[in-house]
Amino acid sequence: MSQTSIRVVVESTPKRVFVSALDWPGWARGGKTEAAAVEALLVAAPRYARVAAAAGHALEADGLVIEVLERAEGNATTEFGAPAIVAAADREPVDAVEAHRQAAIVEAAWAELDRIAAAAPEELRKGPRGGGRDRSTVVQHVVDAEAAYAAVMGRKHTPSDEVAAAAMRADIRDLLRRPSDGSPIASKKWPPRYAARRIAWHVLDHAWEIEDRSEPGAG
Repeated sequence: MSQTSIRVVVESTPKRVFVSALDWPGWARGGKTEAAAVEALLVAAPRYARVAAAAGHALEADGLVIEVLERAEGNATTEFGAPAIVAAADREPVDAVEAHRQAAIVEAAWAELDRIAAAAPEELRKGPRGGGRDRSTVVQHVVDAEAAYAAVMGRKHTPSDEVAAAAMRADIRDLLRRPSDGSPIASKKWPPRYAARRIAWHVLDHAWEIEDRSEPGAG
């Protein structure tokens, strides 16, 4: 069996660890330990491969070898439950081909959320303590978060309806399609590679949440 090396960054706090694939935007999972986070990343490989394929980029879900490129100390956001550390590899230059590849994967993540949400019931199964948002609330949360992400990228959007949300996403896509020397977008704090992986992670994390909480016995 052929093997595929997956470059990752590991960000850790005493309570939470995230492992994020640096070359595959959105493929990131967390756990209480590094080993648990790596296991979760590999378990999610078939799901993520479906998104990558939709973007036109094949990823074999078998024969994966995790290559830790960087380990970093996490922060309060990591501990809260989101990958938050800009890795050294995130500052690598992005040529036109790679920029379009990363933007296509982000678009495929949006399409995956739309597909899963369309098939899900409005009332999702609750968690063990009865918590958890319903489908439309989760989808709106993703859109609202992207308005904040757009601001970090130097763009102001108010996604008050579906048309405005679509325009915001088109603007984000166009920004990600631009070649870059690896500097932060709009001279703020997110290089393009990090922006792509953070945005796609948030979309897929909630898409898979909806999918899991739609299944019988989920939660």
